[in-house]
Amino acid sequence: MINLKSKEEIELLRENNQLVSHTLAEVGRHIKPGVTTAELDRIAEEYILSHGAVPGFKGYGGFPYALCISVNEVVVHGFPSDYALKEGDIVSIDCGTVMKGFNGDSAYTFAVGEISQEKQDLLRVTKEALYKGIAAAKPGGRIGDISHAVQTHAESHGMSVVREMVGHAIGRHLHEEPQLPNYGRRGSGPLLRPGLVLCLEPMINLGTRAIVFEKDGWTVRTADRKPSAHFELCFSITETGVDVLSTFEYIESNH
Repeated sequence: MINLKSKEEIELLRENNQLVSHTLAEVGRHIKPGVTTAELDRIAEEYILSHGAVPGFKGYGGFPYALCISVNEVVVHGFPSDYALKEGDIVSIDCGTVMKGFNGDSAYTFAVGEISQEKQDLLRVTKEALYKGIAAAKPGGRIGDISHAVQTHAESHGMSVVREMVGHAIGRHLHEEPQLPNYGRRGSGPLLRPGLVLCLEPMINLGTRAIVFEKDGWTVRTADRKPSAHFELCFSITETGVDVLSTFEYIESNH
């Protein structure tokens, strides 16, 4: 069941996604060697609550934290912990909010201090793949158009696309239909119609696309333990193109 959103609903989704974008920027200001991922989680939760929302992930399906924090070879859904970030790490911060009955959801992978050239390339290519996917979205197109754009960009740089985890529509629920894979064929999948609000979230690995689920039932890491990056933005399909509801601007103007 695909649920198209009214203009009013899209504005509530924008409000949430702007708050998520500001929360990620706030967390980003504290990312440096020596800070623990649990501390970053606490900062985010306080920031979200102080802005009249609640963390969207905490308690979702039993997830115990406000943020998913995934370091180096962890792809997604990592638990905040007493792990202290180290120079050269990369850390994906995935954040959600619930406010006024709607959700926000966005993610950004940060460099901790100076990182290797191959990690720099991984972050750049993953973020480019996200933007290329959004650029491929238009009313009358198909989900596969977006998926294909992400996949071809990542693979053209010798990187691999995680298949098991996908993006999604969003609204009153965090995960709504349709799913939005990061791989696929142009012209395939559900129709892109005005009012559809989607979260595109490429998860790109430096090595093989194979992943492993850890014993906690949440944490996903690469099978070969090579680094993985994850970026996510939320956007709506409009009559003429797309309207991006979240932004990396607040993060990148701080850095």
